[in-house]
Amino acid sequence: MAANSGFPMSLDVKGYPVLVLGGDEEAAEKTQRLLEAGAKVTVVAPTLHDLLKDMAASAKVVHRGRHFREADLEHAILVLNMVRGDRDFSRSLFEKAREKKCVVWSVDQPEFSTATMPAVVASGHLRVAISTSGVAPALSGFMKEDMEKIFGEEFAAFVEWLGDLRAQTKATEPDFEKRRAVLREALDGFRLLGKVQYPKVWLDERAKLTVSPGVAGQA
Repeated sequence: MAANSGFPMSLDVKGYPVLVLGGDEEAAEKTQRLLEAGAKVTVVAPTLHDLLKDMAASAKVVHRGRHFREADLEHAILVLNMVRGDRDFSRSLFEKAREKKCVVWSVDQPEFSTATMPAVVASGHLRVAISTSGVAPALSGFMKEDMEKIFGEEFAAFVEWLGDLRAQTKATEPDFEKRRAVLREALDGFRLLGKVQYPKVWLDERAKLTVSPGVAGQA
């Protein structure tokens, strides 16, 4: 299956204007993530989910209670198109965003996007992005749920401790190799161990694929 995996990276949006089109619950979730990253968010939608209403009422976001206008793209470095099912709109937005040299992501139209949106596992300072290159987004969601159980509060505290140790070592040990040795020693014994449990439907399918030609011919 042909898919463009893209070039994975994290975008610094702190202090930059970002446009969110749509006012449903998913738009609210994406807006919250943008705010946590320090973006200046403008939401364009005739109606808003209650969470977005609260954000607008507390001036955390700017709300324009109408449909999208091309002028909304002015100065935005990123557009999240949360409007589902409107292929013509997504195509038009994609073309306009490219003219403005603005990154655009459409929730259900990857072919009219210049970026992909991975599922993100967050635990303290840790961020793990999960992407299937748009081929199986539901799988990313399942993986996120399980990984959130693995990277819980203790893992967040562990990462915080490592960060403090690194800062302390940089302040007290001028020798780079000695600093690296201290940090490597702190991680000695750390392992991320796991096992994938596949669904029965896939195991059955795999069994069919691995049957030898000779056996298949005798069936």
